[in-house]
Amino acid sequence: MKLVVTNKNKARLNRLLELALYLVAYTLTFIIVTNLFKSVYIDTKHSYIYSIIIVLILSALNSTVKPILVTLTMPLTGITFGIFYPCINLFLLKLADWILGSHFELENILVAFFMAILLSVINFIVENLIVKPIIERVKKYGKSST
Repeated sequence: MKLVVTNKNKARLNRLLELALYLVAYTLTFIIVTNLFKSVYIDTKHSYIYSIIIVLILSALNSTVKPILVTLTMPLTGITFGIFYPCINLFLLKLADWILGSHFELENILVAFFMAILLSVINFIVENLIVKPIIERVKKYGKSST
């Protein structure tokens, strides 16, 4: 498997490796944030496996359900000057809670709201300060080695 793929004089990281990098970064972020709150329960027997599953579910929901919700709630988000937007992330967290049943539980809705905000902020920081620079560095390495 090639690390860097070149198409039409453009180098990019292999999509599978890029997906794995995002998955690891988001899973670590999720584990850190869930350890900050006592009312968030992840099955302790296989907490890392369930964290990965939760991140996969949230990624799937973010790419399928979230665009629809953002479009439907755009007037409400505009009226509240964007304050309603974290409620969409809260809804997706509660949906993941419902999907996983007893393996992942958000007991306090207010804590889940702050968790959704914190997850969004930390994911944004991790993506822009760690993940994207790694991807760009690999692209530069791929261009110089060919």
